[in-house]
Amino acid sequence: MIAWSDSDLAIRGAIRDWIDKELRPHLDALESGELPPYNLLRKLFADFGIDAMAEESLRKALAKERRTAEGAAAGKRQSTDKKSREGQEGFESMAAVLVSELAGVSLGSVASMGVSLGLGAATIMSKGTLEQKERWLPKIVTAEHIAAWAITEPDSGSDAFGGMKTSVRRDGDEFVLKGQKTFITNGPYADVTVVYAKLDEDDGTPIRDRQVLTFVLDKGMEGLTQGKAFKKMGMMSSPTGELFFDNVRLGMDRLLGGPAALEKGSKAADGRESARASFSMERVGCAILSLGIINECHRLSIDYAKQRELWGRPIGDFQLIQLKLAKMEVARLNVQNMVFSAIEHIRAGQLPSLSEASAIKLYSTEAATDVAMDAVQLFGGNGYMAEYRVEQLARDAKSLMIYAGSNEIQVTHVAKGLLAR
Repeated sequence: MIAWSDSDLAIRGAIRDWIDKELRPHLDALESGELPPYNLLRKLFADFGIDAMAEESLRKALAKERRTAEGAAAGKRQSTDKKSREGQEGFESMAAVLVSELAGVSLGSVASMGVSLGLGAATIMSKGTLEQKERWLPKIVTAEHIAAWAITEPDSGSDAFGGMKTSVRRDGDEFVLKGQKTFITNGPYADVTVVYAKLDEDDGTPIRDRQVLTFVLDKGMEGLTQGKAFKKMGMMSSPTGELFFDNVRLGMDRLLGGPAALEKGSKAADGRESARASFSMERVGCAILSLGIINECHRLSIDYAKQRELWGRPIGDFQLIQLKLAKMEVARLNVQNMVFSAIEHIRAGQLPSLSEASAIKLYSTEAATDVAMDAVQLFGGNGYMAEYRVEQLARDAKSLMIYAGSNEIQVTHVAKGLLAR
């Protein structure tokens, strides 16, 4: 893939019109945290038919899974044709266009939906039993319900698994969950929350190495407290908060993968592995978000350089301003090409490794932050004013260097991948 297709560009035009009409009028309320983004996102889904497409796609996927399960139970050999992706070609790039355009205006809003679908729903889809998928996914994929994905804790940000203290212990046929999570996107409002916790069993296994299980909780469960949204430097349109678990009782039906998840060595038992797969896709997603910020800073800066005059000349005539614009263009091309490459690999079924995803995240988020800070500088005093929006883009871009694993941790993952060859 070397360029956006005509269909991608049509989507881009349509989403820009929608943003101008539906999103920008509410931007101040969104970016102050006064207005949660969820009803606007539901309107986006309805206006573009995303909810109907997601519902139909899920229905077909679950029906196919049920037929496969019934065929396996009957001893029938299943077809191994390659039609499962039929009709999906081009969807990845259209989704990337939509996400990047939204990110350039309200990064927090698109991050909220990205976590709900790309982490919450995706984890249930990859780890859940058919019954669990049928129970929770229909309302999440249509945005009727919002999902959170809870792994980070106060003392275990980058050391997500080793430092995890949230635990579950068995109590008959149930589990009892206790602990705390923090920095949880959608946490204050989530209808459904995917929670990672360590199995608390006195079998001599060191705490750092204990089995990690994954559960699904619903809003309003006894013992579950969803804290208020934090005040943040950026991404205020993405409600982020704490979750507290005070002896929450969970049935086996809430353990993703069901009883098989308790069998050590089974695919369903490895909560760490599913989380790592989520990390990879989340980090590739950061490149798409970064591209949106770079594109918006690029557009605003070019327009401003043409209009703003100094000593009777547009500031775009001055070489130092031209240097900033040229560096923005280099960053735009590089990050866009990373996105194109990732899309091609995903289409080919070749998901990036954790180290590759970390490299993509490291470069793209630093590029977005550099571009946004250069945009603030190019705008001068106006760049420091909220009215001109580049200050919001700078704050949002900086969050991407911490979001989905700090960039310092990305360096470690890249280096480990290289040294393991």
